[in-house]
Amino acid sequence: MYYWYKPWKYLNEIIQAAEILFKKDDCVIKLSQPLKELETQMNQIKMSVLMADQSMKIAESKKSELVAYIAHDIRTPLTSIIGYLSLIRDMPDLTVDKRKEYVEILLDKAMHLEQMVNEFFEITQYNTQKIEINKQEVDLYYLFIQLTDEFYPMLVENGNTLKLEINENLYCNLDPEKISRAFSNLLKNAISYSYSRTEILISAEIKNNTLVIIFKNEGETLSEVELSRIFEKFNRLDKTRTSVSNGAGLGLSIAKEIIQLHCGDIVAQSEDDTITFIITIPI
Repeated sequence: MYYWYKPWKYLNEIIQAAEILFKKDDCVIKLSQPLKELETQMNQIKMSVLMADQSMKIAESKKSELVAYIAHDIRTPLTSIIGYLSLIRDMPDLTVDKRKEYVEILLDKAMHLEQMVNEFFEITQYNTQKIEINKQEVDLYYLFIQLTDEFYPMLVENGNTLKLEINENLYCNLDPEKISRAFSNLLKNAISYSYSRTEILISAEIKNNTLVIIFKNEGETLSEVELSRIFEKFNRLDKTRTSVSNGAGLGLSIAKEIIQLHCGDIVAQSEDDTITFIITIPI
């Protein structure tokens, strides 16, 4: 009876442990001394199940947040478009100048909406790894001169100046279109979050077979939490959601995706009213 009872007792313990295994609680499985190795394995399995469940909840929460962001950001220009179209329809006696003014506003809002839709589509492409890198020799100095010209009106509007510390003979094998997109997003971010009438610095050099590019601007110091989330999709500081930044909060995320496609990395630092982005790309 003793030798029959013992294995049945162990089997009963295992059956009870199996019931605890998939319960979504913090109960720990405890077995007799001869079954300690099995106890450890079962507790590890339970921990994995709990972590997988938690990951699913986080993913579901992020998906809901993403939908909310998209709905919020698209609704704002869309509401304006509907409003101005309604005015044009309901006020047939509008003057030519007023009608022209409303059409200009409508065009601006429609282009803003198109920009956001393009960003949503673009980040989806990067996430599904459908993007291919087509490298060719790029004149980095000329690339940044072009970006300076492109963002000159925005710089003037905010009272900023742009300083380039880049050798005129700096060439690297990169995807010109995509890397230009990444640098454009970083420069736009620097201007958007810079103090007025301050200098934005961009430097580039090659160190130990690595291209190092630095974007530095004077702006409000970010907290550790803000820095940890700065490359997250749809992330924008709450105080600027409706002010300087008109994008969908995808610019820095897209920039990071492009840099990673070049096997590079990007980090953000912030202290003493200075924000710095450091990009490293092996060449």
